[in-house]
Amino acid sequence: MTLPFDHQRRHWSAGLAVVLAAALVVLALPARADAPRGFLETVKRHVTLTSTVPDNGDQNPYALVVAPVSAGKIQKDDVLVDNFNNISNLQGLGTTIVHYNPSTKKTELFAKLPHNLPQCPGGVGLTTAMTMLKTGWVIVGSLPSNDGTTRTRGNGCLLVLDSNGQLVDTWTGPDINGPWGNMAVIDNGTSATLFISMAGFDLPGPQVRDPSSGYPITLHKATVMRIELTIPPGKPPTIQNKTVIGSGFSARADKGDFLLGPTGLAIAPDHTLYVSDALDNRIDAISDATTRTTSAGTGQEITKDGLLSHPLALMILPNGHLLSCNAWNGQVVEIDPLAHKQIYAQWIDNNQAQSPPGNGDLFGIAMRPDGKAFYYVEDDMNTIVESR
Repeated sequence: MTLPFDHQRRHWSAGLAVVLAAALVVLALPARADAPRGFLETVKRHVTLTSTVPDNGDQNPYALVVAPVSAGKIQKDDVLVDNFNNISNLQGLGTTIVHYNPSTKKTELFAKLPHNLPQCPGGVGLTTAMTMLKTGWVIVGSLPSNDGTTRTRGNGCLLVLDSNGQLVDTWTGPDINGPWGNMAVIDNGTSATLFISMAGFDLPGPQVRDPSSGYPITLHKATVMRIELTIPPGKPPTIQNKTVIGSGFSARADKGDFLLGPTGLAIAPDHTLYVSDALDNRIDAISDATTRTTSAGTGQEITKDGLLSHPLALMILPNGHLLSCNAWNGQVVEIDPLAHKQIYAQWIDNNQAQSPPGNGDLFGIAMRPDGKAFYYVEDDMNTIVESR
């Protein structure tokens, strides 16, 4: 599809204008037809890199993070992935993080936590909320369960691990309830700011139904929190301040998907935080995310429906566009957030075992450090895949 071509009209002679206009069309239209409108149109291949299943059999890879530094077990540019399910495929019981080295092509266990961790309300079930800081500390969210559903969920916590995968601290509190969405991070070395969605507030089990719809009840209590950290030399990060900057997002228990809620977070250079509002099938924007002192509610709607099909993880591309993976098909969608337009969609998981293909397979995504490709996980195959 070509972009619109806007001829400039000038007060020249009619004959000359016709000749110039014809020449411009001949020269310009083929170039525009061949030129990509965005990043996704340059992606041609999808290559499976490794399995994410460790020795204990954990499944369902969720978060995906590219290491910013070499520290402990981790080499710079390693890919870290955590698992949400255990060997019995029960959600909210996964306790492991693996790391893949793109240079050596080796995959190793980074961390294995006990499910019954007393410091974390309800125990450990690792979510899409994970990051690695420039100082080597790894922070990951837990939203645990004992039966694979939200009926037995705990409030969870944020876990702080050192670069060798050892637990060093646990963050809890009344405002930390079901840390769920992939983190957006501003990392200055001695300080850092995290943005995390919290989807667990008052969420019942999937057996509690809305009598009017027949679905599990939808609550509008999910939040987005900004957590400001100080990182002393050689010591774990400490929380200096917590602020709820977004609220009123939809969340709902689901037997097959554990829960549905705000999942993707991406912070832009102008300090706008983009949030994928999965249940309402839209992307929202929270302005002044790094400085605001009050909640923006659900923010401003950037785009809705169209190519989106329950958007999950978000990331910002080198061209300033957003990339969001769909939960309900195997596509990723490229979005121009400033123009409020969806640009393009590409199938990156066309597994015909699901309907539509790739339904429920995509979760974490992250840019390759050179900006020319991206990594993603396929939870149906328990693999890391590279699109390039």
